[in-house]
Amino acid sequence: MLKIAVMVSGGGTNLQAIIDRVADGTITNTEIAVVISNNYGVKALERAETAGIPAVCVSPKDYADRATFNQALLDIVNSYQVDLIVLAGFLVVIPEMMIEQYENRIINIHPSLIPAFCGTGYYGLKVHEAALARGVKVVGATVHFVDKGTDTGPILLQKAVEVQPGDTPKLLQQRVMEQAEWKLLPQAIDLIANNRVTVVDGKTVIS
Repeated sequence: MLKIAVMVSGGGTNLQAIIDRVADGTITNTEIAVVISNNYGVKALERAETAGIPAVCVSPKDYADRATFNQALLDIVNSYQVDLIVLAGFLVVIPEMMIEQYENRIINIHPSLIPAFCGTGYYGLKVHEAALARGVKVVGATVHFVDKGTDTGPILLQKAVEVQPGDTPKLLQQRVMEQAEWKLLPQAIDLIANNRVTVVDGKTVIS
């Protein structure tokens, strides 16, 4: 049984997709051990509590400095003895010591087809604003392992979504979530839970 921690910052729609797919058996051999947020009072924590999942808030505002926060975050993750950390809209830089301890055991969902529209400054609506400004015809989402760079880790899954005439950033964001993000993240977790993913020379191999 794969024990996962899901880390969130806001509404938790990707979290809800994971909760639902575990419940209906689409994600197999998996238990959500804890949901961790860096913000108090967000919808994601409510979703976890409704599903009977332990929900914890670790906010940088509660700590004197970032190093103390980073250690507290790592201590909480370790206390749940998880096998995989899933970043589902977690807008905090992951501490290097966590990346080292959980090498190839942290995955992130990014709302573009990496390497397009990724890296520092590309998150949330900013990604979709940039895509529309550039006039691309296809966008999408990527699940990747987390390394010490920003959106630079080995790519696990990608799914394309067509841009439609009249799209606004919010409309495009919603379509990418519905058609790509909410499908890819559960699929990635299920693959990992069933030992079907390995990382070789910085690239993923799915068996």
